[in-house]
Amino acid sequence: MTNNIKTLDSQYIANTYSRYPVQIVDGEGSILTDENGKHYIDLGSGIGVNIFGQKDPAWIEAVQTQLHRFQHTSNLYYSAPDAELAEFLCERTGLKKVFFSNSGAEANECAIKAARAYAAAKKGKEWSTIVTLRDSFHGRTLTTLAATGQDMFHQDFLPLTPGFVHAEPDDLEGLKQIVRENRVAGILIECVQGEGGVRALSDAYVKGVAELCEKEDIVFMTDEVQCGNGRTGKLYAYEHYGVLPDVVSTAKGLGGGLPIGATMLGMKVENVFTPGKNGSTFGGNPIVCAGALSILKRLDDKFLAEVTRKGNFVKEYLAGKPGIERVSGLGLMIGVKTVKSENEVVAKMMENGVLALTAHGGMVRLLPPLNISDADLKKALDVLLAAAA
Repeated sequence: MTNNIKTLDSQYIANTYSRYPVQIVDGEGSILTDENGKHYIDLGSGIGVNIFGQKDPAWIEAVQTQLHRFQHTSNLYYSAPDAELAEFLCERTGLKKVFFSNSGAEANECAIKAARAYAAAKKGKEWSTIVTLRDSFHGRTLTTLAATGQDMFHQDFLPLTPGFVHAEPDDLEGLKQIVRENRVAGILIECVQGEGGVRALSDAYVKGVAELCEKEDIVFMTDEVQCGNGRTGKLYAYEHYGVLPDVVSTAKGLGGGLPIGATMLGMKVENVFTPGKNGSTFGGNPIVCAGALSILKRLDDKFLAEVTRKGNFVKEYLAGKPGIERVSGLGLMIGVKTVKSENEVVAKMMENGVLALTAHGGMVRLLPPLNISDADLKKALDVLLAAAA
């Protein structure tokens, strides 16, 4: 690594990241290049962000076209890219309105606000509890940390924002008990828990949550920050379960590499926000929205079917092989439990030209670009198997 860059990083960047000893200087598609000219197959895609890989031509064209028009106006004025992106999201999902922000955490904050605003208007301000799941991850603001069901993220930041209760995943009776004992405004789940171990919730559980929310007039919310935007083989992961949430939050892959958050509001909550009740200086930035629209337009049924096919190939290729305990996830959101420690496996993979991620529960996490070639995918999986054996 260029010593100067490492020195500058250590001296001037807050010490919040344990970086791998790799400096990325270039990339194309699913291949990244470090400062020494070494190539890596990218199975992380910037933690699920670069879903069409590096230097995606269609995304670059969309971003550059808007860049040469105007880069920012604020939400005091109308602009076409954010209106067109909102229309596309609503037409594809059946949801009614969209609030744009800059990150998954902000998108989840907006979802929580929507649930509490709805409950306050319908039942009273004391109906404010938000239920989330153990092993969930919803962001790093104080409120979304409170929503996150992993104690390790809470250390040093107490007291967190009050009003959150954590339920056990796939325990519907336990969830119903929590609803009986609390004045619940909303239930927020990840249909596939990412940071929490790449765990897909059961079909019966997600349907049960939706039915419970309908019965008790609770706002049903899904966090699609990581599992959305084609990652699981559907545009949004809740579609696997045949439900329609009241609120859907997303980010990451929606922006193609630029920061964006989106909170989609269904009929129940579409009018909870009035002027001044929420806002964002950069939310709906025209450059980011133009790029996001170019991403979404290519996530058609044919493309999503390919994501499903590749995901099934990964599971079948790894299942039962030496060093592999189990494989989980949906589409190209894959968790691999290895006999060796996940950190050891990821380090060995990096040594041999493949970049992967980890997740809670000792998992190697794979989030490759959705358009990764079959050849690159197989080559990367062979490196994983060698590292795990």
